[in-house]
Amino acid sequence: MMSESSSFMKGVVLGGVFCMLVTLLGHIKVGHGTKAHHHEHHHIQAPNKEDVLNLSEAERMELSKSIRVYCIILVKPKALGQWAAVRETWSKHCDKAEFYSSEDVRVFDSVALNTNDMWAMMRKAYKITYERYKDEFNWFFLAYPTTFAIIENLKYFLLKKDPSQPFYIGHTVKSGDLEYVDGEGGIVLSIESLRRLSRVLEDPDKCPEQGGMIWKLAEDKQLAICLKYTGAFAENAEDSEGKDVFNTKAVSALIKEAMATHPQQVVDGCCSDSAITFSGLAANHMHVMMYGVYRLRPYGHTYSDALVFLPPAGSDND
Repeated sequence: MMSESSSFMKGVVLGGVFCMLVTLLGHIKVGHGTKAHHHEHHHIQAPNKEDVLNLSEAERMELSKSIRVYCIILVKPKALGQWAAVRETWSKHCDKAEFYSSEDVRVFDSVALNTNDMWAMMRKAYKITYERYKDEFNWFFLAYPTTFAIIENLKYFLLKKDPSQPFYIGHTVKSGDLEYVDGEGGIVLSIESLRRLSRVLEDPDKCPEQGGMIWKLAEDKQLAICLKYTGAFAENAEDSEGKDVFNTKAVSALIKEAMATHPQQVVDGCCSDSAITFSGLAANHMHVMMYGVYRLRPYGHTYSDALVFLPPAGSDND
């Protein structure tokens, strides 16, 4: 069992590298996110291997079972192809995943929010999620249908984080005086942050559903403004080497950047081995990513991963 799960985690790393090269040739559409390194924000890192190896086997098993991730995917009918791809690929690795749609769509199961406004959709999705699942999950991951996520890497990142603390995590960007998590790379809230958010959502002065500004802020910025009132601040997620793990661009764009800036170390200069998300993917590239991350296996190789994150029942595509 441990051998199979170890090969699984190794496949995540090697498959990810393979998929980077494949998707580069496929010219994946680049998302709108930017990689910002020179702003001030909190940096939190994934545990290193030694931290995990120092745990007892009983502690490892308990941790692997205790981290439960609920996935929220915000969708609109015009993105049915990507919606279907997310449903058939990475979302099966969430402990539970649900699609929150702007309107009722008969061909897919979803929670109808009955609004096209993205901020209103996000608010309603978080509110419903808290009411239904506050006692069942301790981490909540929100993504768009152009995002590909590796949930096992997310769980590893969260391994030593306390969900009873107000964590608000992802790829952090600074806009003026506001620091926020870019929605393109996915947004992670602990149960404590979600609890606090559910309260401030009821306060129209601090967290209005419709702002009074001449121009309308994007939903991820609106979320940050509301969370600031609760004491939950955006934190940039990095691996133990300081590389971003939530990516707001497609793999191909990151590789091209690395080829220009680190031509002798393209892969090392591109992405973290424990990356959690990539953005800007078309539907067919979701399946390419799935092949590279989960299905490709180097026969005969074994790994010494200390933890096992088995996908939930029903994840039959890996």
